[in-house]
Amino acid sequence: MLNIKHFLYDILIENGLSIDTARFINMFVLLVIVVIIAFIIDYITKRLLWRFSAAVATRTRTNFDNILIDNRLPRNVAHIIPLIILIELVPQIFSDFVYAETLILKVLKVIGIILTLSIIRSVLRSIKDYLKTKSSYKDKPIDSYIQVFMIFAWLIGVFTAIAILTGITFLTFATTLGAASAIIILIFKDTILGFVASIQVSINDMVRIGDWITFEKYGADGDVTEINLATVKVQNWDMTITTIPTYALISDSFKNWRGMKDSGGRRIKRSVIIKVSTIKFLTAQDIEKLKKIQLVAKYINSKSKEIAAYNVAHEADKSVLINGLNLTNFGVFRKYLQTYVENHSAINENMTLMVRQLEPTPQGIPMEIYCFSKDQRWENYEFIIGDIFDHVLAAVKYFDLEIYELTLGKSS
Repeated sequence: MLNIKHFLYDILIENGLSIDTARFINMFVLLVIVVIIAFIIDYITKRLLWRFSAAVATRTRTNFDNILIDNRLPRNVAHIIPLIILIELVPQIFSDFVYAETLILKVLKVIGIILTLSIIRSVLRSIKDYLKTKSSYKDKPIDSYIQVFMIFAWLIGVFTAIAILTGITFLTFATTLGAASAIIILIFKDTILGFVASIQVSINDMVRIGDWITFEKYGADGDVTEINLATVKVQNWDMTITTIPTYALISDSFKNWRGMKDSGGRRIKRSVIIKVSTIKFLTAQDIEKLKKIQLVAKYINSKSKEIAAYNVAHEADKSVLINGLNLTNFGVFRKYLQTYVENHSAINENMTLMVRQLEPTPQGIPMEIYCFSKDQRWENYEFIIGDIFDHVLAAVKYFDLEIYELTLGKSS
């Protein structure tokens, strides 16, 4: 490198340039050459290391090396070689510009710290992911241990970087910081809380930009548009903006709807209240009438045979309808709703689906539909609910049932 530097310098001087101009142009040309070489070496190293890692991973029985590759360890390690080359060559390139040499060396060392932290993070994440594949570690708080270690690693890295940039030793910087910690905490309390919260939110993947969250304490219900050290901005569905302190995400409770979006369905949980006075045992005439309803015809035929066989076997006196087993209009209606929802094209059949009878209330007995729609978009979701319950409300009368209503201060 020195030979190239002297060669270029001599050419520039011979062409009539001043000494200062020749030195600057010489430095600039060498810097461009070295940066280009560093990028080329970085690219080649990444490709070679990735291929080598992939080849090793395919030949080993453990999946730990595959996890290391997925967490970009080879890519981070590949950056070490060009960084070392730059650190070694910078003193030669900037030998005539001492101030610039000192500054660039400090920047490269800080980059080295960041690279080291990236490598540590890749290794720790790989360990975490690997241990989670083991049944004996699935119920262990591995994430907590990794988070604590990474927090300490980042603190040491930040302190070391500041010590390098300020030109003081790490021990002196840490001692000075400890003495001033009370004042720093008092002045920067909100910033420190926000910083800690930001780390926790990021590490735990609690909130991402674009997530739909509901935070009742702050009146927020909408999409997250921005996350920074001090605040989280939420654009509500009425297009207003709510600002939430970042540390509130870890100190208070809120709801993140991302799990719903990722699940492939959006929950429908709604009920109608049936008047108890309209619930009855079905007579033979009632059963014949309900058999005309196609969705429950097969069920009624099958159930009627079972009930008839049971009543004969137990000599049930059917002159009184309550004796033995009987179908009820409420039970047949429940089966009808179950079949109707199961056959609805907008309902996700791979998720929980049921129609259930809830605890009686002073108004009547709630019949609840619990299922998940395939379409998660709000407007379509509401349309699906409306479509289902339009049908439910219209179908009730075919089973001689009535829905509770409160009109003019009287229940009916």
